[in-house]
Amino acid sequence: MQVHVSIGENHRFELHEALLVYRDNQASFVTRHDVAVRKDATPTLGPAQPLTVAFIESLVRSLGGAVQAEVLPENILAKTDRMITWWTSAQRRQMFYENSEGKAAELNGLVFPQPPLVWRASNGELNIRALTENKRPEGSTKLAVAPFWNLSDDGRVCTGTMRRPESASVAAIPAWERGFYESAFTHANVGRLTRHVGGFEGLWTGLAGKRLRFPLETLIVLPQTLTQFVRGERR
Repeated sequence: MQVHVSIGENHRFELHEALLVYRDNQASFVTRHDVAVRKDATPTLGPAQPLTVAFIESLVRSLGGAVQAEVLPENILAKTDRMITWWTSAQRRQMFYENSEGKAAELNGLVFPQPPLVWRASNGELNIRALTENKRPEGSTKLAVAPFWNLSDDGRVCTGTMRRPESASVAAIPAWERGFYESAFTHANVGRLTRHVGGFEGLWTGLAGKRLRFPLETLIVLPQTLTQFVRGERR
């Protein structure tokens, strides 16, 4: 009995190994088995072998294809095949507001000074935090709440109809930033976003169209560090 799969005209895959997954209510483990395939006979499994890191890495590479090497610019803070974290210094950006209650409608389309930010793109999602200093953060740097609508308490962006890339590559960074700023800020997902005495609306109204620096003292500092943010750990 021959066991093979043909894809198009260039690939003919034959059965060589099998992975068996064992589970109970609390845990699971996987064993690897060589497969003996004989003509006109049912394939048989060889003895169980433990999984090795080398085997898993080889399997991931074969399933995902070769990952191209990238030159990492200085704004990159961390990178894996499926995740990229970077930071942006204080700058000025146009922002769009669209709220059913009419709040902040007068701010729509204006240009505002921005705080320095840390961005994390992973598996099609975007998370954002703010920095209290306009410099490249370190692993132990404490992050702050990014004072924007459309963000959850863990910094995850409610993407809605936001145009966003699927990849976590260096080349995709401009598209992630553009997608965030070009989408409409529509609602607050959490309670307090800023320490500004005028609250969220007072903060951005005072900055609209101004060539001022963003008031970093109004940011709400979190116990979450950059390392925890990169790892996807909640504060």
